[in-house]
Amino acid sequence: MVEEERGGTVLDVAVESVGGRSLIALSGEVDVYSAYKLRDTIKDLVEEGHYHIVVDLEKVAFLDSTGLGVLVGGLKRVRNHGGELGIICSQEKILRVFRITGLTKVFPIYASREEMHAKAEEA
Repeated sequence: MVEEERGGTVLDVAVESVGGRSLIALSGEVDVYSAYKLRDTIKDLVEEGHYHIVVDLEKVAFLDSTGLGVLVGGLKRVRNHGGELGIICSQEKILRVFRITGLTKVFPIYASREEMHAKAEEA
């Protein structure tokens, strides 16, 4: 069913491999109607053996509690395999949600793809 038919929003999801990590680039809104796309993408990657995942939220206009829950669920999935789920985001309105919920302490958060690459090379 198309999101608009359910009264929801559009979320585009693209996956690429970058430096040994799976990068999920999102564009649109992550809410109760669209978050399943992110959940399914993370679930598929983990089932395929990809445990180091980064979600790029730079083009996300809105993230609600359902989307946040999907990210936390994804984090649990990858940690069960010794992996990591990072976030790329420099948008203050999205980062504020992570700070308010205390999730800045559990997710590695990068301001840009370049920062993610730099920190990966340091490790």
